[in-house]
Amino acid sequence: MPSIVKPVATHPSLQRNELGFTVRDYEGGMSTLCAGCGHDSITAAIVRALWELAVPPHMLAKMSGIGCSSKTPAYFVSGAHGFNSAHGRMPAITSGAAAANRTLTYIGVSGDGDSLSIGLGQLCHAIRRNVPMLYVIENNGVYGLTKGQFSASADIDSKSKRGEPNRMAPIDPVTLALNLGATFVARSFSGDKEQLVPILKAAFVHRGFALVDVISPCVTFNDHSSSTKSYLYTRKHKVEATESNFVPKAQEIVAHISPNGHGANVTMHDGSVVRFTSLPANYDPTDRTRVMDYLQQHTGTGEVVTGLLYVNPSVPDMHEMNKTPDIALTEVPFEKLCPGAEVLDKLQEDWR
Repeated sequence: MPSIVKPVATHPSLQRNELGFTVRDYEGGMSTLCAGCGHDSITAAIVRALWELAVPPHMLAKMSGIGCSSKTPAYFVSGAHGFNSAHGRMPAITSGAAAANRTLTYIGVSGDGDSLSIGLGQLCHAIRRNVPMLYVIENNGVYGLTKGQFSASADIDSKSKRGEPNRMAPIDPVTLALNLGATFVARSFSGDKEQLVPILKAAFVHRGFALVDVISPCVTFNDHSSSTKSYLYTRKHKVEATESNFVPKAQEIVAHISPNGHGANVTMHDGSVVRFTSLPANYDPTDRTRVMDYLQQHTGTGEVVTGLLYVNPSVPDMHEMNKTPDIALTEVPFEKLCPGAEVLDKLQEDWR
């Protein structure tokens, strides 16, 4: 529990979303993380994304495992459902919850230790099942709760705060997700809220499993000059593969975007104007093979590629693959869920 109670007073001029909520209504308890921790910036981006999407707080389920990252759900949407699971087991808990109640919006917040070490198998199978959830990895390359040992995402030759170099090859969650067939893959930086918020909004509304890997520097153990997960390193080496924005589903807006690099201003449904520019001609976020080639090219240069890297909304999600009811199992009549001994005996006979 937070050690400090957050003030509840809100300024009367705060803008309200379509549900009548201010951004303060999507906040949680006071953070007890280290001052300057990248995880708190991610929390702020999640709060903003949920407020802009007007997600009803009581229809959100916040899931986590163990680690600094897994404290994050306590810091946003205090009125939501929540479950803090065992170390590395959050994907399985979320899979079960989503199977039972598909009407909720699910967000799982994990870390590079929780997801890529003890929870690696859990993460892989959640991707395979295309569980309908947003899966945020707060990636800092170290175990912050246990004094800064290297995690599975630490780059080769990246040094710890004490000066020892890492000798083992890292597990890259983005490449892993692409190899396993994930239908939404993105990477961002906790220090780039302008990019992270629209990525999170797109991930929330994606039909299926959406992985967002966020480089989130640990100011206590991994924000020094020899770290590849520090604020300075990420800012210097960040390369945006896509220009990130989010347009909610509505009547189609048609505009011509010039291929010569000049931008085009397009008026949205709410009257706001978004400026679009063409991406490099060789980048297609729907072509998994070309995306992986692009990432591999930039990995060799030490650059950190960010943006919505890959998306495929056509793959059936967990509910479609398993032909579950259109309503939550919690609302299915008991007589349907348990039709009686005679029906079950007949089913058994069919398998003899």
